[in-house]
Amino acid sequence: MIPIKDSNPTERFPLITVVFIVLNVLVFLYEISLGPGRGAAIMASFALVPAKLFHRVDVPGGPVPAALTVFTSMFLHGGVVHLAGNMLYLWIFGNNVEDAVGRLRFILFYVLCGAIAALGHALTDPLSRVPMVGASGAISGILGAYLLLYPGARVLTLFTLGFFIRMIEVPALVVLVFWFVFQFLNALMAAGQGGGIAWYAHLGGFIAGMLFIGIFKRRGVPFFGGRRNRFP
Repeated sequence: MIPIKDSNPTERFPLITVVFIVLNVLVFLYEISLGPGRGAAIMASFALVPAKLFHRVDVPGGPVPAALTVFTSMFLHGGVVHLAGNMLYLWIFGNNVEDAVGRLRFILFYVLCGAIAALGHALTDPLSRVPMVGASGAISGILGAYLLLYPGARVLTLFTLGFFIRMIEVPALVVLVFWFVFQFLNALMAAGQGGGIAWYAHLGGFIAGMLFIGIFKRRGVPFFGGRRNRFP
């Protein structure tokens, strides 16, 4: 299931969500403008490498301390599809969570969830030299928050099963639970293989979002409220 948009209106323009999207896109455009060699060097310098973070093996350093790569890695992406998928989820679900917590706290919430997600990934294999990049950990935190805030919101979803392709409207609860189960099953199947997708970062970010949204949300914003507006 690929979400296309939700029917959950916001009270004000999602400024910070847009800023994060623009920032991620600009960083990616800068990466590819450098060409394959220098772009790869940027990735190696600012990506999170568990072995470098925990000083477990000899890994060449970069222009920033290893601890800061927990944050810099959130703004790097490995390709157009990686970037586009993350930004789609950020736009669909981030605007409502920003609405629920307020702009300043949304920045803190995003960064906190992303940091927890990155550390969760690193702790699963502290000797790994494979760089991790992407905003998906922070965005996973947004998904966890959305699940508790707006489970009944409607999400227009592209559903595919073999040759069967159809646009369907389903509750956010279904989309996000399906997403979490998908991440969990893939994490189990990928255990011990190394490389690939940082499934545990997704799981850690999602759980962090669920745990911390109660602290960050504005007073008066209910849990499990949701706006059940349907698409016209």
